[in-house]
Amino acid sequence: MAFDREARRFVAIFAGITFLLGRESVHLGWVGTILTVWCLYFFRDPERILPLDDGKTLISPADGRIVEIGFYAPPEELDLGTALLQRVSIFMSVFSVHVNRAPIAGTIERVVYIPGKFFNATLNKASAHNEREVVSIRTAHGPLVYVRIAGLIARRIRRDIREGNVVALGQRVGLIRFGSRVDVYLPPQAVLAVEEGQTMIAGETIIARFPGEAHVV
Repeated sequence: MAFDREARRFVAIFAGITFLLGRESVHLGWVGTILTVWCLYFFRDPERILPLDDGKTLISPADGRIVEIGFYAPPEELDLGTALLQRVSIFMSVFSVHVNRAPIAGTIERVVYIPGKFFNATLNKASAHNEREVVSIRTAHGPLVYVRIAGLIARRIRRDIREGNVVALGQRVGLIRFGSRVDVYLPPQAVLAVEEGQTMIAGETIIARFPGEAHVV
């Protein structure tokens, strides 16, 4: 099992606290040990079997569960207009893999970080009020938008890409600590392939397909 690069630092912190707790109480030491193991588990970064990139596939950027599918205007920070787009919202619990992946191949056109609150990420208002990172990818199908949203416990969104980068389908784009949400806004011509309540696997689960021929941008 591979782990994210932040694992070593956080596991060391948890282990240090566990050592101090263990000196005070055996029971507290066991609690600290369990939390340290969970911390290591949280930062796991397994390899994924990506679908064939034929330029027409949109995959899940996050592990978790779809909590809502609806129609919303894209984030106003991107200046993409007010036409409603189908949005798929994926909630990541503290037990999900939190390494996020590019949902489609293309070029990173805009990245906007928005400070905000930390409501429970299962709530719909988290998309509009929570601290979040808005990303637009230029693709052969038009702009594809995804939003990584901090949750009730999450306090940091780490970004591993920047504007102008060319990303491959399923490429790692960052991580969120510790429990959060990712919204994906589908281009109008995308044909949805998932439903509410479905469990998603980042880099593997196909969210939508595009009709016709396409080429990676």
